[in-house]
Amino acid sequence: MKPINITLESIDALLPQTQCGDCTYAGCLPYAHAILKNAAPLNLCLPGGVKVLKKLGQLLNKDVNNFIEDMELKAKPKRLAIIREPECIGCTKCIQACPVDAIFGASKQMHTVIVAECTGCGLCVEPCPMDCIDMVVTADQQYQSDYARQRFQHRNARLEKQKQEAVDLFQENILAEEMDLETKHIAKKAAIAAALARVQNKK
Repeated sequence: MKPINITLESIDALLPQTQCGDCTYAGCLPYAHAILKNAAPLNLCLPGGVKVLKKLGQLLNKDVNNFIEDMELKAKPKRLAIIREPECIGCTKCIQACPVDAIFGASKQMHTVIVAECTGCGLCVEPCPMDCIDMVVTADQQYQSDYARQRFQHRNARLEKQKQEAVDLFQENILAEEMDLETKHIAKKAAIAAALARVQNKK
């Protein structure tokens, strides 16, 4: 049984906030939630490596020694995404993929990575149609985990708002179409009634 002071926040605080999905969860917080519910093992955070593994074990009072050797082999080094800017066509696919909004640019304009905010997740690489993004191993990874968490949360909130706005607009359009059809139906009935009235008057 876990000590009562263990919370979702306390577990999440130990994770690196790369939001990479390597753990098979959609970000650090969902993984933390799975850990809290005993639904996931402690050895899934590859960017966190042995350091995070041991911290999780200590917090949860669990023995992680059996995981250490495997984690040493699988752990991912600190990385930065680097866009080869002359090859960038400005498709924005990497911007859409970045979980912490660390890529700056606009449609049909050159994109660039904000180095101080890149978590090295690598999610921008696959969608790039020009294959012009490199993941470079570095000892100078600058992002702050707390800030990365905030950016991830803000991005998700923004996307959820946009999704809801799109749903609302769709529903408004459907309602407008239904009202337009009803109006046309009423007008058609009125025209038929008027025509019948004219026929009756002629008799």
